[in-house]
Amino acid sequence: MVGSAQMKAPTVVLCPIDFSEPSRSALRYGAAVAEHFGAALSLLTVNDPLLEQAADMASGEGSLRAAATTELERFFQDTFSGRPPAARATFAVATGKPDAEILEASRQTGAGLIVMSSRGATGIRRLFLGSITERVLRATSVPVLVTPPADSGPASPEAIRKGIRRILVPVDLSDAMAEPVRVALALAETLSAQLLVVHVIEPVRTVVPGHAYAANVDSDRRGRAEQRIQQFVDALPSQTRIEPLVMFGDPAEEIAKIASDRQAALIVMALYASVSGVHMGSVTYRVLSVTHGLVLAVPPSIRD
Repeated sequence: MVGSAQMKAPTVVLCPIDFSEPSRSALRYGAAVAEHFGAALSLLTVNDPLLEQAADMASGEGSLRAAATTELERFFQDTFSGRPPAARATFAVATGKPDAEILEASRQTGAGLIVMSSRGATGIRRLFLGSITERVLRATSVPVLVTPPADSGPASPEAIRKGIRRILVPVDLSDAMAEPVRVALALAETLSAQLLVVHVIEPVRTVVPGHAYAANVDSDRRGRAEQRIQQFVDALPSQTRIEPLVMFGDPAEEIAKIASDRQAALIVMALYASVSGVHMGSVTYRVLSVTHGLVLAVPPSIRD
């Protein structure tokens, strides 16, 4: 099963910065996490190669990189003008494709967590998951905390503890569910929060005209799911209050609804392994797109 709920604390928290207000919010979360764990805070901004080349020709080699470093430091100071975080901050400027440089920086710094925003909103019912964030999620080897763009961010680590009273972790009842539950449980213990372990059963849709499946199928599926999830929860080595929930409906919609109704401020979602690297399942992507809260995306094989 899950084993110990202890998890390795990050020694470096990486915050990509594009100087937008959503990235300022993500920076506040990153700083609060770094301060809580005694980790270093690494700020990174990425220059476009063509702009850097043009700046080099117009103002001298390295001019854009120097300006970006100054702006990054100013952005940090402005963000925490009232209360500088205790975490030690470093500033880096890279050149290239943002997602590739973010992932490379996470490797070079040994980051244990990346904190970035999902960016702006679109449509009536969902948030648009920024393309850079999406590409990072599809290739990351470390957890990524995705922050909502409308959230201004916490003022301190204590604000996170007060704001996250429930954590929701969706499970699919496969062997892969142990990993995100382990991470969510460790966070629940750290924050003294309640843990909601949620499984959503998708309705069976018959494709044969005139054929209806037996009326008791849904009841049987719910009974088996409730039994499996209760056994799983009972085996967790924790004193944390854990509530198992089994629901029917569209998984992403139900997960977002439960998080809203039960005021679960953090959702812990799994990313999955594939032959080409990390795979972000459709449910994970859609939850990231429809939720208005924090989402911690956990790649496979996060171990102590």
